Amino acid sequence: MKITFYGQNTLALEINSKHIIVDPFITGNPLANEKVDIQDLKADYVLLTHAHQDHTLDAEAIAKQNEATLVSNFEIANHYQAKGINVHPMNHGGSWEFDFGTVKYVNAIHTSSFPDGSYGGQPGGFIIEANEKCLYIAGDTALHADMKLIPLRHQVDLAVLPIGDNFTMGVDDAILASDFIECNRVLGCHYDTFDAIKIDHDLALEKFKMKKKELILLPIGESVSI
Repeated sequence: MKITFYGQNTLALEINSKHIIVDPFITGNPLANEKVDIQDLKADYVLLTHAHQDHTLDAEAIAKQNEATLVSNFEIANHYQAKGINVHPMNHGGSWEFDFGTVKYVNAIHTSSFPDGSYGGQPGGFIIEANEKCLYIAGDTALHADMKLIPLRHQVDLAVLPIGDNFTMGVDDAILASDFIECNRVLGCHYDTFDAIKIDHDLALEKFKMKKKELILLPIGESVSI
């Protein structure tokens, strides 16, 4: 799996020659909108963890321009199906085998509503397995005990965890989350985009290092592989 970071929670995944965009928020992101053109993004699938604008702003445009399948919870899938987009609805605890790998929709503790205030279902995260590798994308979430269930079924190779605090976990809780999921390699997300979630990079890296864990803070457009 190749994972490219496009700011906030936006990821581009390349798995088995398929392209997956996760939580696209680019045109409204001041850190990304001059570096990334959504017209250049390839997508066979668009995965959405929840309905907040900083995760869904560019989902419709990217899905339509690529004729992609949008994967999310039942309520979000219905929302985009009504816009003429092909969808695959999921819900918590459910898995589905796609042509690139297996996706499981798991719990997250957050809120979920569209910008107009309409209901966006319950927030979630994704566990993606392919080629004997496992990627956990937590979505926006607090630290929660359900994370301890993940290693009972999955051996996570890389965890994408929010670290910006205020709206989600901060760095210290993300370290505990990595203990819960038994994965010491973490790609940080949901930080720096707005004043309320700006972090001290050096301090965050040092805190992970002190616990003998790796925190990856990718510049926008750069990638990591597992």
